[in-house]
Amino acid sequence: MRSHGQVRFIRISPRLQMAVASGIAVAVLMWLGMMVATLISQYSSAQEHAALLEREAAVASAESRVQKYRGGLEGVADDLARRQDFIEKAIEGTIGELPKDLPKGNVSDSSAEAEKTVRKISMELPEARRLAELEARQLVFIERLTRFADSRAAAAETSIRRVGLNPAMLRNGSVAGQGGPLIRLFTGHDESLDPRFARLGASLERMASMQKGLARIPNTLPARLEYISSGFGYRSDPFTGGAAFHAGLDFRGPMGAPIYSAAAGTISFVGIKQGYGRCVEVSHGNGLMTRYAHMSGTNARLGAKIEAGTEIGKIGNSGRSTGPHLHFEVRINDRPVNPRPFLEAAH
Repeated sequence: MRSHGQVRFIRISPRLQMAVASGIAVAVLMWLGMMVATLISQYSSAQEHAALLEREAAVASAESRVQKYRGGLEGVADDLARRQDFIEKAIEGTIGELPKDLPKGNVSDSSAEAEKTVRKISMELPEARRLAELEARQLVFIERLTRFADSRAAAAETSIRRVGLNPAMLRNGSVAGQGGPLIRLFTGHDESLDPRFARLGASLERMASMQKGLARIPNTLPARLEYISSGFGYRSDPFTGGAAFHAGLDFRGPMGAPIYSAAAGTISFVGIKQGYGRCVEVSHGNGLMTRYAHMSGTNARLGAKIEAGTEIGKIGNSGRSTGPHLHFEVRINDRPVNPRPFLEAAH
């Protein structure tokens, strides 16, 4: 520093320098701490405010519903009737209008008893008449839906039997590889289950399993070709001329024409087999398998899940073959069966 025309120096010891620097650092850290605390406080306040708004919305929703009930059962019945309308239209919009002449089978018919209940409630509790009518309508719809599911399941079972398969085998196979925690369903406040709703659940489950099994039956033409050049069973061997058994159908076609999976399934083999040449096998579950042979090329990946009509290869002349064609087999538990009934049941 300068004083009276002279330059003077002030010495600051290292200890004092460190003390000053530490003081500055502490002050900066305290300021940063205050800023962080302020931000955290603001964030917490925002979160609490948002949670409060959510709780208020929930309370408002519940309170509005309570007011609806206090205002009279007519308003509640109107809401429930509209919801039932929505349920029926949503289901029929998905699966089509439920037929009116469905076979009754072993499904209960509550219509007469429901009408009796409506009349009795109307006499004893007039204000609850519309709720009783809505309950009757719900039960009638549930029973119609159950009959529809039974009808669809029966049609699928008929198609499955037509190709010589056992529907029970397909249904039992569909429960393999399942599990999870038990979560019971009930329809009553006492955790009871109305048997009509239990029956609906069983019918829907049966319908789903039968349709799933039906989707895995090979009924899609594996090749869009001109005609079958050799059938299933006895024939004269094309090489030796002697009697021989032919385990599939031969589809003659041009080299490189596409080959399609006859049903949904999983690619279980891709490679060369003696006599078959280059081939692909598709497992459809429950011991059902299709084989596609004499290919010129494959575009299937082992283990891949495929749908009916997925291209899996090309027509070729590999293996024991006299010319370009597809050799197509259907096997049940590795036993060859005639593929023709499967393909003819496509409709």
